[in-house]
Amino acid sequence: MTIPIIDGHNDLLLRLMTDPAGREAIWSGQAGGGHLDLPRMRKGHFAGGFFAIYIPVRPDSDAPGLAAMNEMMAHPPYALPLPPALSLAEAQPVALLQAGHLLGLERLTPDDFRICRTVAEIEHCLARGIIFAVMHMEGAEAIDPDLDALHVFHAMGLRSLGPVWSRPTAFGHGVPFRYPSSPDTGPGLTEAGTRLVRECNRLRIMIDLSHMNAKGVEDVAAISDAPLVATHSNAHAICPSARNLTDRQLAMIRDSGGMVGLNFATAFLRPDGRRDPDFGHDVMLRHLDHLIAHLGEDHVGFGSDFDGAEIPAPIGDVTGLPAFQEALRAHGYDDALLRKLCHENWIGVLRRTWGA
Repeated sequence: MTIPIIDGHNDLLLRLMTDPAGREAIWSGQAGGGHLDLPRMRKGHFAGGFFAIYIPVRPDSDAPGLAAMNEMMAHPPYALPLPPALSLAEAQPVALLQAGHLLGLERLTPDDFRICRTVAEIEHCLARGIIFAVMHMEGAEAIDPDLDALHVFHAMGLRSLGPVWSRPTAFGHGVPFRYPSSPDTGPGLTEAGTRLVRECNRLRIMIDLSHMNAKGVEDVAAISDAPLVATHSNAHAICPSARNLTDRQLAMIRDSGGMVGLNFATAFLRPDGRRDPDFGHDVMLRHLDHLIAHLGEDHVGFGSDFDGAEIPAPIGDVTGLPAFQEALRAHGYDDALLRKLCHENWIGVLRRTWGA
């Protein structure tokens, strides 16, 4: 029996914005490619998850392009230079466009796809086989320091936010893509970042620690009254990438009643740090074992990074999730634990964060 999966992170909205095939062709599965579309979600028992609004690197930036970054990450060690910060004027129209794409998917297929703002709405969708989305923002470049835009996006459905995506924002400093490296790479939250975290707490918007450096995680932990959550991060003890979480950070997340979603990105899974999909489920199982050992079985789930990263060949795309579940069973995880990993833990942390 395949158990429905809630996923902590995907970048489908970026693909909808940049792929010339267009939203309807991509969503219907006619365009092919990528990791996600509605028919493949059904086949993969993808119940829903966090759909990220992400502002890509400017094409005219001096930072390495995607091809150059991929080449560097294929040959560790590496220390990728981060792209420059984006202005509010650059970021906000892109964020609005991606939010519009998410709302557009709901209009295209209202019987099959819903944006959820409460746990009750998620449970309604799960019970009826409706795929759901939580609107997430990966990097708060589209939010002004006065936080007026935070309230606008919240009214649209925003319920999860990462203050940074690696590059600096008005709110803090992200962790760079380095291997091997500690996540202790610089300063954390700014004064505006402190205000952002507190206002997200007030609005009950979940704060995502993925892409934050060690000092940023410490700062959020000191300020926030909500569970600490990393939607798509792995164990630094197994893959010493700056993007992964140390055992000390895992303890902080555990003690807050928080959550970590296993990232499927190959460079953050492989112990050698290589961006190379040629490996089996065993590496993912090592990370899960470590996360469960340090967080407890009630605080671990999945955060695939579908449509935003290269993922292991045995997964391939969202249709590889049932086979992954079978690998977990073969590894000794029983159905009670699988239900927790697949969806119950995400529902639990959202209830503790959102309150309903």
